[in-house]
Amino acid sequence: MKHSQLGNTDLMVSPLAFGTGPLGELFGPLTETDALKVVHDAIDLGINFIDTSPYYDSAEERLGKALVGRRSEVVLGTKAGRYGVDDFDFSPARLRRSVENSLQLLRTDYVDILQLHDIEFVPLGPLFEDSYAELVKLRDEGKCRYIGMTGYPAATMARAMQETQLDVLLTYSHATLLDDTLERELAPIAAEQGVGLINAAAVALGLLTPHGSSIGSGHPATGPVRDAAAKMVAHAASRGADIAFIANQYAIQRSGCATTLIGTGKISHLRSAVNAIETEIDEQLLQELLELRPSVEERTWTSGLDENNTHAVTKENA
Repeated sequence: MKHSQLGNTDLMVSPLAFGTGPLGELFGPLTETDALKVVHDAIDLGINFIDTSPYYDSAEERLGKALVGRRSEVVLGTKAGRYGVDDFDFSPARLRRSVENSLQLLRTDYVDILQLHDIEFVPLGPLFEDSYAELVKLRDEGKCRYIGMTGYPAATMARAMQETQLDVLLTYSHATLLDDTLERELAPIAAEQGVGLINAAAVALGLLTPHGSSIGSGHPATGPVRDAAAKMVAHAASRGADIAFIANQYAIQRSGCATTLIGTGKISHLRSAVNAIETEIDEQLLQELLELRPSVEERTWTSGLDENNTHAVTKENA
């Protein structure tokens, strides 16, 4: 599996990364034995970047067990600041305690990447000052090698790159068959600021799968996005194609990102995603699917505070 440089860091990452939400049973039951096995399978398949978080319940603890004797084989990332559905605390003291706990659970004395998790749910002013300053301190102390932030709204992600000096940034569902916001809006800023973009949620949180999202009515997507996804699923099925496989192909091969995260507890899904890395895309089918995209104005949904979902008016665009 070919590796690519992540932004201006010295990290060389595989085009497919492993997200550990399923290890913490966020999407259904998974025994510890199966959790450890899927981590080992991922590494054996050539995946070298693994992303986790305290928010993913037991994921860090299970991942720590799985990486005994294999820590040197992976680029390891975790997060801080989000600990539950509505539990956010980005205060410097809490961030520091979180990182120390994560390192203990992961059985390591440092992580390669440390990110603030889902920053759009809190006011950004203090986060870009106090929380960011603590990230820098933790990096300077060797608790992590590189720092970043994660979230969904493009406006928030743009501000994070422009108002702080990040090494990496993770965003999700913006480089999919449904939405090209990452390429249109975020990639140019990342290139200008030297930030390594980490792509995630190629199947749009389950919308681009044969049976739809397991999140159900709790999925944040708007009506137009849901309708477009349903049409894509039906069209792929009519052509005898696997919509999830095409979605992974598109996200991995066309996002322009060095790596794309996939979260799964099933080895069959993992192998399919690996196959999507180099399997040639059916260009005709891809164009047919892209023609079903919502309008540019309707490709995204709201996440977090309303104020963090709109682009601030600047002197240049006032």
